[in-house]
Amino acid sequence: MADIAATVETYWATAQARDWRAFGATLADDVRYELPQTRERVLGRDGVVRFNAEYLGEWSLEVERVIADGAQAVSWVRFSEDEEETQAISFFTASADGRIQTITDFWPAPYEPPREREQMVERF
Repeated sequence: MADIAATVETYWATAQARDWRAFGATLADDVRYELPQTRERVLGRDGVVRFNAEYLGEWSLEVERVIADGAQAVSWVRFSEDEEETQAISFFTASADGRIQTITDFWPAPYEPPREREQMVERF
């Protein structure tokens, strides 16, 4: 089996480069991509490539960290679009041939914490 961490790094690098052919090569034919917060699911390599290729706006991403264990990996990515930044945590599993079989993306929305916590925390 190929190194899932390296495959995930390539997945993000080819997305950033808008190299959709190479991006698609990281995916299993029957890949499943899920976004729990919006309750969306995209099935199949062509659908996942299209979903990402047609994402609107001027965006950029930077991988903060990829951690892998066996056939599973998780990544932390900083995503910038039109001067706004958000972060995502994505979970991946590998197929038998080392390509990405499943992706589950969590894109948390930033919010201001409750004032009651001001004395307990340091803001960054």
